[in-house]
Amino acid sequence: MRWIRNYSPQSEDNRLFKIALVITIVANVVLAISKGLAAYFSGSVALYSDAANSISDVLYSILLVIGLRMAMRPPDLSHPQGHSRFEPLVGLAVSFSMAFAGYEAGRTSLERFIEGGLAVEPGLPSLVLIFSAAVKVGMFFAIRKIARQVHSPTLGTTAQDNLNDVYTSLAAFIGAVGSSLIHPLMDPSAGILVALWIFRSAYRAAREHLNFLTGAGASEELRLKIMETVEGVPGVLGVHHLMTDYSGPRLVVDLHINVDGETRLRDTHEITDKVIASLEKFPEIDRTYVHVEPDDWVD
Repeated sequence: MRWIRNYSPQSEDNRLFKIALVITIVANVVLAISKGLAAYFSGSVALYSDAANSISDVLYSILLVIGLRMAMRPPDLSHPQGHSRFEPLVGLAVSFSMAFAGYEAGRTSLERFIEGGLAVEPGLPSLVLIFSAAVKVGMFFAIRKIARQVHSPTLGTTAQDNLNDVYTSLAAFIGAVGSSLIHPLMDPSAGILVALWIFRSAYRAAREHLNFLTGAGASEELRLKIMETVEGVPGVLGVHHLMTDYSGPRLVVDLHINVDGETRLRDTHEITDKVIASLEKFPEIDRTYVHVEPDDWVD
């Protein structure tokens, strides 16, 4: 596994990060401009809500560039363990950006709803929203693939946000078309639904990244997998202490293992190395600390 703090300018992961950032920035700028113009000329608040979401996407794209470049910097005297903790900080900023977009979308849609709505001609808004949904589907699959390759929760959040944008664009499309064919209130109603969906996504993303920043531990499922992996290492008789906490987007594992008390120091050292190597194959784990005790030892 490549640790994020060990990136070099020539590393493959670094190259993939740059591809993801270019895709995100270019696509979001194009969509924000096209939606903004279409909303201005059509008067659709559902489309305006979606445009606000795209503008927030542009802002978080800039934050991604700044934050992930900092996260990829190698260790130095000020950050001897690397700069990976900047990554969930960026993810949290992305969540706040999403929440602001939700507020703006909800405020505008509620005002239009109170005013009684407005019938929107379906031509331009429909074309723009269908185009947006298609672009976001492509972005979702591309960014998700890269996120899995480099094990980045922030890019994972970005991919999920792209998928959410597909749903919001479809909701805005239904509202814009429905305002003309069914009732004018369909447009602001769709805008309110878009806002609620954005808030939901922002909350879930913020909760995940707050866990990374506040040192939350691994899930019970992952803890069991860690225990099973360690106990499967030859020479390990048991694990009687396991503590995990997030340092940035990945876990630090601290565990105590028992070995035969008659084992030579050299052999004990080899067992420890095998335990560390087996755990650091996990994409969720950054580093591991192992304390070795005789099998009859009592803390």
